[in-house]
Amino acid sequence: MNRAASMNMSMSTYKFAVAGATGRLGRHVVDVLAERGHQVVPMSRATGVDIVTRDGLAEALTGADVILDAASWRASDQEAATEFFRTATRNLHEAGRQAGVDRIVAVSIIGADKATAGFVAAQQVHEEAHLSGPLPARILRAAQFHEFVGQLLDWRHGDTAYVPALPTQLVACRTVAETLVDVATDPDAPARPGTPIPEVAGPRRETMADAARLLGARRGVKVVEVDGSGIPDAEIAAAGGFLPGPHAKLAGPTFQEWLDTQS
Repeated sequence: MNRAASMNMSMSTYKFAVAGATGRLGRHVVDVLAERGHQVVPMSRATGVDIVTRDGLAEALTGADVILDAASWRASDQEAATEFFRTATRNLHEAGRQAGVDRIVAVSIIGADKATAGFVAAQQVHEEAHLSGPLPARILRAAQFHEFVGQLLDWRHGDTAYVPALPTQLVACRTVAETLVDVATDPDAPARPGTPIPEVAGPRRETMADAARLLGARRGVKVVEVDGSGIPDAEIAAAGGFLPGPHAKLAGPTFQEWLDTQS
């Protein structure tokens, strides 16, 4: 029986290799896959797999049906992030092709196609590298994660955080992970020319500053709302360029609901 036939028999027979498996999103992806009965190979430097140097990569992909790319760069510098995505994506495709992987599914950011600078612009290279690689590729664009708000507070100076009042539609990492797995396991999901790239976002539009105030109140951090001056593509963001499109999947919890579940 060939691989395509065996994969169509039962989703429980899928073997997934997850890049970035111990990261903010990746650990949720691993949990969702395991809960749905799939085989999971976590790939990260912590598990002995480096997708940049390729150390351990060939071994990790042995027998894998699908690669899920949830890996990300640890900082916002555009040049460094671009190089990371370009190199890591090329390595995943080349090693995946050699291992006989069926396809690769990656997560990106809503608005990546509009960005001109910064980390989001680096995601353009990420998407292009996937879509031009030897493996069939699918992309899911996600809104900023709920978890990102805490990072904004961590960047503060003293007891005050200055957070831009830019519109967003925050989404939970767990929700993105569930949607990413849905895309990866849907046999009818392959992108066709002219078909919008799928998106996932939270159910409520708000500003980043509003969300930061909710979290800041719990942490004892004062949040001061500022404009987006100095932030890459602030004008595009202010105009709603990074908000979900009409075809996006909108799913909870809201930021407030998510915050209420955090210890």
